[in-house]
Amino acid sequence: MSSALDASKGRPGLGGGLKLVLIGDGESPHLLKWARALAPRVQLHAISSRGFLPEFHRLLPDAQRLALNTAPEHGGGNVALVKQLPKVGAWLAQTDADWLHAHYLTSHGTLAWAAKLGWRLRAQIAGSAWGSDILVTPNRGGSWKWLTKKALKSCAITTSDSAHMAQRMRELGAGEVMVFPFGLEAMPKQNAKKQPWLCFANRGLEPIYRPQRVIDAFARIAEAQPEARLVVANDGSLRQALETGVAARGLIDRISFVGRLDAAAQASHYARSTWFLSLPESDSVSVSVLEAMAHGCVPLLSELPANRELIGDSARGLIVSDAAEALDDLPARMAALDTARLAAANRDWVAAHGLFEPHVQRFLTRLRELSAS
Repeated sequence: MSSALDASKGRPGLGGGLKLVLIGDGESPHLLKWARALAPRVQLHAISSRGFLPEFHRLLPDAQRLALNTAPEHGGGNVALVKQLPKVGAWLAQTDADWLHAHYLTSHGTLAWAAKLGWRLRAQIAGSAWGSDILVTPNRGGSWKWLTKKALKSCAITTSDSAHMAQRMRELGAGEVMVFPFGLEAMPKQNAKKQPWLCFANRGLEPIYRPQRVIDAFARIAEAQPEARLVVANDGSLRQALETGVAARGLIDRISFVGRLDAAAQASHYARSTWFLSLPESDSVSVSVLEAMAHGCVPLLSELPANRELIGDSARGLIVSDAAEALDDLPARMAALDTARLAAANRDWVAAHGLFEPHVQRFLTRLRELSAS
């Protein structure tokens, strides 16, 4: 008789290793990146609160995917998602996984612990926090805080992409927290010449990301640097108002709104841009900032603890405080930087600290240890 446990039941052994179910938004490129990293290493299954991006269909056969086709709000209170619990519980009971890996604690973490409890699943839960589920949602009121605590306490292990967010998770009841950036899959090639005053911004055009603050900051830059240009990628509920405001300020020839971009188009903008603007009101370590730094951009970031962790005290970019007068001297602060030196330093830093692969391997090693204990 083989000493390996039956891999078809998902138990660790020589026949296939851990059986893990990703639970999250299958239309998110971030969940897809996790899937690409995990698929060669585990018996991977996935549940999506929405649908699945096409690449998921190539990674996983139909039997290993469950699309719930709801439209959840990450803040919680997702009645339509909760109504899918019987389907989720039955599917997970049949799958008999070792681990449920929930991404975004408020919604998908809740789904994981409710299914584990209701269907008495043997699986342990790992939870990956994405930012606002920890830094924003618990502050909305007592019920939100209770829900977040419940999700965190149900996890045998959690992940965070910043020390600041990890500390907040512990304050809310999390046990073991692994801290690592949700980094790049590979370093990009340097294949374009930087345009000295070309700026790029690609966070969502939603209130939490404060795109108006980005526009205001660029307006000051444009006053001092006639050659300055800003490309605004992505989309959101504020886009029309932002475009109207830009026209009213006479900046329509200096600011371009290009909408959502595929990976190749986005990389080309990073490659040509010298500056990257990201000024949200709340954030953990942003993948977009890491991507920009890997392409040799100099980031201009809002005054947040995770941003201080990422770029230090102007070691790899500039912190822009929320004070109105902070924009007054921004062009002079930018002009004083050696952008070529920072471009090289930022690429080196991301290569040493911001690649995803080593951290995924470390995460899986820990899951195997916890499975065996």
